[in-house]
Amino acid sequence: MNTSETERARPLLRALDHLDRGEWQKAHGIVQELESQEAYWLHGIVHILEGDMENARYWYGRAQRPFCEDATAERAAARSVLTAPR
Repeated sequence: MNTSETERARPLLRALDHLDRGEWQKAHGIVQELESQEAYWLHGIVHILEGDMENARYWYGRAQRPFCEDATAERAAARSVLTAPR
């Protein structure tokens, strides 16, 4: 990742760390302020953990990702995407 990509990913990774700990409220506070497909994806995961599947589907649509209710698998996939070299 170059410097600008690292800077862009930093809040997303912080939100993902909160999601991994089940702190969806803290993650929500971060991702709701961001505008990217990755942020929208994490926003969807927040709502899965919250149990609000309708809202989760909305954010997955914004992220242009297929909806998946498996929050554990989605968090792992998101971490893989966010930490992959580009």
